[in-house]
Amino acid sequence: MKEVEGSGKKRVLFVCIGNSCRSQMAEAFARLYGDDVLIPASAGLSPAFTVARDTMRAMLERNIDLRDHFPKSIRQLGRSQFDLVVNMSGTLMPSLPGAQMREWDVADPIAMDYDEHCEIRDAIERLVMHLVLELRRERQEPRFKGQGSGHFAV
Repeated sequence: MKEVEGSGKKRVLFVCIGNSCRSQMAEAFARLYGDDVLIPASAGLSPAFTVARDTMRAMLERNIDLRDHFPKSIRQLGRSQFDLVVNMSGTLMPSLPGAQMREWDVADPIAMDYDEHCEIRDAIERLVMHLVLELRRERQEPRFKGQGSGHFAV
């Protein structure tokens, strides 16, 4: 993956259907855990009007306030470029030029009860943490292993 010029950070877009639950959670966790290696954004294929109340409540339990967040359409991104697009919509979506595509199989919690909503939140948190660790490993420069002194001891 390429990176944002000079920053060493990857541009990552999280996509779901309504940008009301899953992608909002992923973006928020990515900001919290991975701001050293990525610049996250989120969007929906068919955005809702607001972030789901249970999503805001579940994220607040993790001390993440989503009151200022709002659903966005993938079309609203205009010419924005991304290095990686994480699709959680469960549907086929068009690829974005220059972006790697990755599928995360995460159920849509919009109609689930609150406990199930929290289980989805926890699953997304784990997936985002794995992604952040992967990007940190990619970012590490190869370490030079010295040739030694050249002396051979018997």
